[in-house]
Amino acid sequence: MNDRVRLEAALLQNSTASSDFDLNPDVVLPEGRKLRPAGVLVPVIAGPQGAEVLLTKRSSRLKHHPGQIAFPGGKQDEGDADVIAAALREAEEEVGLPRGHVEVLGTLPTHETVTGFLVTPVIGWIDRDFDVQPEPGEVAEVFRVPLAHVTDVALFTIQSRRWRGTRRHYYTVPFGPYYIWGATARILRGLAHRMGVE
Repeated sequence: MNDRVRLEAALLQNSTASSDFDLNPDVVLPEGRKLRPAGVLVPVIAGPQGAEVLLTKRSSRLKHHPGQIAFPGGKQDEGDADVIAAALREAEEEVGLPRGHVEVLGTLPTHETVTGFLVTPVIGWIDRDFDVQPEPGEVAEVFRVPLAHVTDVALFTIQSRRWRGTRRHYYTVPFGPYYIWGATARILRGLAHRMGVE
């Protein structure tokens, strides 16, 4: 079964929404909290050696999540029709990926972040070349990871660190020099589970 067919099959499966608090059951989230809608693109690039996922390393100058590994994406603006449009717009702005190059295969369940966003991951299939152009104010680096790596459940580990006075646990799926963790790893872990690589 090729990568695209596996992705399409994974998107048909049911699974629940996720959050940055999944591995921290003692965290009590306030009722009625307001979450801002956002979209991230999970850009899956077709290739002869297998599909790859494009990821970014965020600029160290950013207010939120500086230096972390992330998908292209951001909050939904007034001009965006929906979170899918937001993800496509942000990918074009952040890494120079033309919207017309992306075939949207579907979305994964939403993910709530510690920074108050309700993120919809959008799975995009790209089978054309494009010139990567990192937006210098937001993106320090753009790189690719084999889809097979980030959808192999066995490669994920749970680690922890202190955050705002308490110990917080999170998923990681390192690749070479890149420490993929937090929301990005949790979204990928959900996709890995759906793809049945267990």
